[in-house]
Amino acid sequence: MSKKILTEHINVPGIETIEVFRKHGGYSGLEKAIKMQPDDITEEVKKSGLRGRGGAGFPTGMKWSFIDKKSANPRYLVCNADESEPGTFKDRYYMQKNPHGLVEGMIVSAYALGANTAYIYIRGELIYVMKILEKAIAEAYAAGFLGKNILGSGYDLDLYVHPGGGAYICGEETALIESLEGKRGNPRIKPPFPAISGVYNCPTVVNNVETIAVVPHIINMTGDEYAKIGVGRSTGTKLISACGHINKPGIYEIDLGVTVEEFLNSDEYCGGVWKGRRLKAVVAGGSSVPILPAHLITRTAKGEQRLMTYESLSDGGFATGTMLGSGGFIVFDETACIVRNLWNFTRFYHHESCGQCSPCREGTGWMEKVLHRLESGHGNMEDIDLLVDIAKKIEGNTICPLGDAAAWPVASAIRHFREEFEYHVKYPERIKNPKHGELEPLMMCVKEEAELA
Repeated sequence: MSKKILTEHINVPGIETIEVFRKHGGYSGLEKAIKMQPDDITEEVKKSGLRGRGGAGFPTGMKWSFIDKKSANPRYLVCNADESEPGTFKDRYYMQKNPHGLVEGMIVSAYALGANTAYIYIRGELIYVMKILEKAIAEAYAAGFLGKNILGSGYDLDLYVHPGGGAYICGEETALIESLEGKRGNPRIKPPFPAISGVYNCPTVVNNVETIAVVPHIINMTGDEYAKIGVGRSTGTKLISACGHINKPGIYEIDLGVTVEEFLNSDEYCGGVWKGRRLKAVVAGGSSVPILPAHLITRTAKGEQRLMTYESLSDGGFATGTMLGSGGFIVFDETACIVRNLWNFTRFYHHESCGQCSPCREGTGWMEKVLHRLESGHGNMEDIDLLVDIAKKIEGNTICPLGDAAAWPVASAIRHFREEFEYHVKYPERIKNPKHGELEPLMMCVKEEAELA
């Protein structure tokens, strides 16, 4: 049974109110932190081994230590609540159910950074969540947890919620900052990094909802105790958004280090592949990470059990591994069409490209067109290699990681499921007129091809 830190009280009736939240230990982390020196809080976060939960997995305490403390300009803390990664929905769930958990995390984190103004940048479609957060913030002001002289400490903090325009690109921290400043959400060239020149060219730290929300818990339990959870450099717990062809889709808080097989098949989590079907593939960390076939998602290329950790999932590099990413765990059964799914992902990345970089602006459009050609039964064998070539020309050649996010799924899908792409070329009529209202399982496709030969 995994330890519950963020979700321990999440289903308690009324937990979204400050009264119930406080009855269950809420704001005790703030009460402890406000008596500490700000740098000591950062040290506790470093000891905890906490890594960014938005996808990159960068050590949080180290990121905080980069902030320019010599600058005469004010400092800012920004929460990245622009959760837009297909397959990921943990942050909106947490904010909706337990808004004070995030508010407390913002106060403790801002105090540690010496920031007197903080923002929660939330995805534009989540206006209903924004209203919940604003109510919680008003309650925190009334209780003396926000505003002037918080808990008599002499520390002041103002917290605002800022809605975005619903652009995926604004999940990238510098594009988010541009949007927060009222400009078009185009990523900035780095350096300088936000820790030196962020919001209004001032020192800024941008962290994910889950990352910030766990900070008060780390202060309460100490960084050393938090680091005992998990495996190696993957410490603590992680919220996973599980969806797709599974019996129990939902949001699960796991100890980092749970095996992928246990997470996928145990009744505590996903409950196995639905309808008694076989597992075909998994996208483990949101749509931007490489897809892995069944035999590689549960076991590494060396035959070792694959763990739900940053290191284990990436074991073998992109040839045989993937990424934990934002924790968007998407499961495909044997009836899923990899080509159709990839086309859907690529349409998303083409639509969401800001257009600033030519490789991404043009390349995502080309990939969408070629995949549409294959999926509609009009492709040829050269198209498959053309997709690989386009992906190579996008990867590593853009200002922000959206280009990589679009290229990795394409390259990995062809690497592991090339025969399915070839099937689309060899038997276009079957693609146009599938027997059962959906593409036959890959196993069936290969069997039919062998019989015809």
